[in-house]
Amino acid sequence: MEKTAIIYSFNTAKTAQAARLIYENFSDKNIEMINAEDITGEKFLQYKNLILGVPTWFDGELPNYWDEFVPELEELDLNGLRVAIFGPGDQKNYPENFVDGIGILGRLLEERGAELVGFVPADEYNFEKSLALRGDKFMGLPLDFENQASKNKERIIRWVNQLKNELY
Repeated sequence: MEKTAIIYSFNTAKTAQAARLIYENFSDKNIEMINAEDITGEKFLQYKNLILGVPTWFDGELPNYWDEFVPELEELDLNGLRVAIFGPGDQKNYPENFVDGIGILGRLLEERGAELVGFVPADEYNFEKSLALRGDKFMGLPLDFENQASKNKERIIRWVNQLKNELY
């Protein structure tokens, strides 16, 4: 069985909540939870499949722990790596950069050779712009805890079922 990691900051509330739900919905428990604040390139490359928790901070920025990893990430060869990204965002208060963190990290990973999986249709969301948008789909799973919290569990379950087919 190929090794999979869910990488997110253990010090976040919403991203950690989503990560635990993702973990619980995989029937295969050959998944390791890793704190993004401790990630290194060496550790990153130990896995064939990655599920990354990437919230969007402020007006469309990566959190500092992901931003600080970017220089090392830019030096890695990620060919053969499959990556799924999820992240909290607020489509009402930040409609012009909704879940930009997913798009920023997603593009960087693709530039380094990774294959992105877990694209989600954008039609269930109400926003103006997003760097995470590719055509009519997001490059990962947006979760809006502020405005659509009641939909998060269903979206995560549906996304995990999709990932089971795309990662394995």
